[in-house]
Amino acid sequence: MRLNYKQWIQVVLSFGVAIWIFWFLYKDISFESLKRALSETSFALVGLSVLVSLMGYWIRAWRWRLLIEAGEKIKVSTARSFVALMIGYLTNLLIPRAGEVARCAVLAKTEDQQMGKLIGTVILERTIDLLFMLITITLAFLLERRLFLNLLTDLIVFDEIVQKMLVSLPILIGGILITGIFFYFVFHKYRGSGVFRKLRHFLRDIIKGFISVRRVKNQRGFWASSLAIWIIYYLMMLFVAWAIPATASLSLSAVLLVMVMGSIGMVAPVQGGIGTFHALVAFILIAFGLSEEQGKIFAVIIHSSQVFTVLMAGLATSVIFLKITAKKASKTH
Repeated sequence: MRLNYKQWIQVVLSFGVAIWIFWFLYKDISFESLKRALSETSFALVGLSVLVSLMGYWIRAWRWRLLIEAGEKIKVSTARSFVALMIGYLTNLLIPRAGEVARCAVLAKTEDQQMGKLIGTVILERTIDLLFMLITITLAFLLERRLFLNLLTDLIVFDEIVQKMLVSLPILIGGILITGIFFYFVFHKYRGSGVFRKLRHFLRDIIKGFISVRRVKNQRGFWASSLAIWIIYYLMMLFVAWAIPATASLSLSAVLLVMVMGSIGMVAPVQGGIGTFHALVAFILIAFGLSEEQGKIFAVIIHSSQVFTVLMAGLATSVIFLKITAKKASKTH
């Protein structure tokens, strides 16, 4: 994926923000404390977390294949979907949010699929993940509602939010109307141009991919795999929690809330959730009674294990991708 000058600036800025947040969080944590915590950590359980996460990635690739094949007389390899997926995650470590486009580009090249449709399936996939994330947050709220409400009260002043929304509402409505009028006139003036025709075809492919969930033949498998992905996220967090003495006594519901906070941290537009993941996970662990040092060390251990997993799997699948494309190129000559 080639980046222009402005995109490179955005990448460098987001990486700089991530590094600054990480440095600010860990500047007071000594190397000796981290070394001592690592010596007490069960790496067998951390390794089990890594294996479970790889299983989760494979299930995600399988679910993505179901969406791509929905309503089509085509067959897509789960192995190649996995290759594309891991390259996408590797790309996200370098360029925030670019991984979704990268994995579509990889699969489009290896499986000769339409880019627009693939992007549509990814948008749908992320929408379903958001749905399950909201369900998970609701479950965590029900199980740890007292702590949840205390945290919300400390972090959010609802009266100020409502007041700011009321002040900004006329500006927001005006902006939407102006934008709508602008696009209306632009569309009517240039709708016959080649650029708009290509855009319409691209949007049609995206919509086609988006509605494909209704055409998935294996509906049980699709929704079961969507649930399994989040169960695996939880098990990844749980195994690492058990691996570290400071977090081994956390309740199952507490680990669920830690997972929720970590998931929110990963949504931030920085490379691999660096800094934001650590901050939110450490924050919630402190609320459960751990020291600041213990919370931050737990966050860095689980995040590092997953970054290592994505890095190794991403590099390995990149080699496989290069071999596949080289083989296809040799057949065309």
